[in-house]
Amino acid sequence: MDMYSMKLNHLTKGLTKVGRFLATTMFCVSAIAFVWQGAFFSNTAAMANPTVNLIASGDLGDQIKDKASEGFEKSRNFIDDTKESLKNTANKNANKVEAQSNDVDVIGKANRDAARIEERSDTHAANTKEAVDKTENFVERAIDNIKDTFSK
Repeated sequence: MDMYSMKLNHLTKGLTKVGRFLATTMFCVSAIAFVWQGAFFSNTAAMANPTVNLIASGDLGDQIKDKASEGFEKSRNFIDDTKESLKNTANKNANKVEAQSNDVDVIGKANRDAARIEERSDTHAANTKEAVDKTENFVERAIDNIKDTFSK
């Protein structure tokens, strides 16, 4: 039984990585498509004068960057809130075990589990924030590249 759960855990980790990659890819593609549509069709009546569209696309690019930064900041805050919530729950559970049990071994295990959960939540939160930072940098570079392309 223990071997099966280890394989399942390994499979779950792989699926989580694939899911995170797909979500990041979809977000970046949608951001690029949004910028692309805004730059080409922001003012269709003025297509004969491309400088108007280039100025508008520069402003639009800045607006998109600002909105993306807000979204990434909200993601970081959500990660921190989730980490703290997980830690609080682990400590509450350990305190409940401590209050209900007289067995020193059970109390020790509950406290070790709580410490392990806290450690893992810190690690996972740091990894997730790093992934958010990488995605943010990728999106900003893509927006800058698109703006540079249209400004030439």
